[in-house]
Amino acid sequence: MEAFRFEHVGDVLVVTLEHPSSAMNAVDAMLHDEFAELFSQLRRHPTSRAIVLTAHGRAFSAGGDFGWFPQLRDTAALDGLHRTAKQMIWDLLDIEVPIVCGLNGSAAGLGASIALLCDLVVMSERAVVVDPHVSVGLVAGDGGAVIWPMLLGPQAAKRHLLLGEPLTAAEALRLGVASEVCAPDLVGERALAWAQRLAAQPPLAVKGTKAAVNAQLKQALLTSFDLSTALEIPCFLSRDHVEAIDALREQRTPTFEGR
Repeated sequence: MEAFRFEHVGDVLVVTLEHPSSAMNAVDAMLHDEFAELFSQLRRHPTSRAIVLTAHGRAFSAGGDFGWFPQLRDTAALDGLHRTAKQMIWDLLDIEVPIVCGLNGSAAGLGASIALLCDLVVMSERAVVVDPHVSVGLVAGDGGAVIWPMLLGPQAAKRHLLLGEPLTAAEALRLGVASEVCAPDLVGERALAWAQRLAAQPPLAVKGTKAAVNAQLKQALLTSFDLSTALEIPCFLSRDHVEAIDALREQRTPTFEGR
């Protein structure tokens, strides 16, 4: 893989994201495919008793690469993207061993969904989690419409999703979304410590309990994931999405027309 490096620390596998051409680990076609391949491999061939998923740089993942979006204004490309995204999320939930997400920096869009779908989150005090789909004229796909309501409740989730309001580290800790908040340079160390605690637990009991809890997430996915991604596809072809991206690039306030 181009974007991930792997290290075994005892019974823990540490997976570190470092996009070769994006300092903010933005999601482009390559990284989207590699996330899918990563979770597929970890589901089929677990090589540890716990996993740390973290990243190198200022951000865990800055979400979708704006330079990639124009390529997605093609229905054939969008159909393939939908299938890959769905399998990616299901594979993530089907990984048997627990995953600790070390949020070294902020997570947006797909990066936010992946972080929140992990089993534990250790968060830098400077990091935020945000889903900006609606702000750029897109329906909140990528699992965001599923996991935010399950963690925060529907009312709070709609505030964060519809307005793109970031969830701060302090608020994430208060709500139980983050297991620990620490200084940025301690995220890797503390995420590994949590993973080692999980790895020391009875493996069969850990795997079974995780599968039982994730069964509830899968039920929510059956309700919302296909609908949210199906509604997201025409948004890529909308004038409002083009306007949102143009306004961001031109540093101006967008004007939306609802078409």
